[in-house]
Amino acid sequence: MEVFLILLGALFSVLNPIGTVPIFVSLTQDFTKKERSNLSLRTAINVFIILIISFFIGQYVLTFFGITIPALRIAGGIIIASSGFSLLNGKFSKNRGINKKVEEDISTRNAIALTPLAMPMLAGPGSISLLIAFHQEHDATFEVFMSSLSILVVSIVIFFILRSAHYLAKILGASGIVAVSRIIGFLTISIGIQYIITAVTDIFVKN
Repeated sequence: MEVFLILLGALFSVLNPIGTVPIFVSLTQDFTKKERSNLSLRTAINVFIILIISFFIGQYVLTFFGITIPALRIAGGIIIASSGFSLLNGKFSKNRGINKKVEEDISTRNAIALTPLAMPMLAGPGSISLLIAFHQEHDATFEVFMSSLSILVVSIVIFFILRSAHYLAKILGASGIVAVSRIIGFLTISIGIQYIITAVTDIFVKN
């Protein structure tokens, strides 16, 4: 259960579905309620597929390219911390890799469940590196099962948050969303720094 809760909290902080709410709302202004619900479901499914593949296949990619776990932790820590700083400053669109031209283009299309919603807005480099490193540290059968369950639960949470995005935007307002995202941003920075500290400590201990 501890593995489940740790990964669930870490994933939720790094993915930050709350920070995606204003962007989702802006992209689906002209959508019907049913279309928004379908889009939310497809996005959640895409996020689950991306994360579960990263969790199980990522370590083999590392082996193929000869990348060590400490190197992955440092790189992932920098990416995660950088995402956290962007959230802390309220730079949601910039943090998610969407510029003005792309926003104008995707707003006229319905096929946005994969790009940019699932990737890179939600399942980005930070969450992928987090999962690869986590699998290396928790590879027992029960731990793998609980980790997979965490990925499933966070994907379900994403579905409900996106499905309720327009209601959340009205309830929280712009200032409320910024406040929540900044809190999540602070936690995300802490996760990134902890990854870097762990990697540096491992390097010195082994040497």
